[in-house]
Amino acid sequence: MTLHLIIRTPHSSGIFADLLDAFADGDYLLLIEDGCYAALPGAAGLDDAVVAGRIGVLREDAESRGLLARVAPSIEIVDMDGFVALTERFPKSLSWF
Repeated sequence: MTLHLIIRTPHSSGIFADLLDAFADGDYLLLIEDGCYAALPGAAGLDDAVVAGRIGVLREDAESRGLLARVAPSIEIVDMDGFVALTERFPKSLSWF
């Protein structure tokens, strides 16, 4: 079980394709910093069944970019306390730069 953290926009190289290849059962994806742009409907193909119900966006980062009201309904909005809880829940994390 891995917590994946993406900080790049969905237009950055092949990071999102690589992530989907590495994403396993029980993993969770949190979009942070510019990764929040992938939380928009259809932005990165992440509303795929592979990550459905296992993807969130950091509230503070989405809000600072003016995206909070536009986040896809399938993506969970996670605050900083929720981020801390995720790091406690998952034994390892992987940052995608």
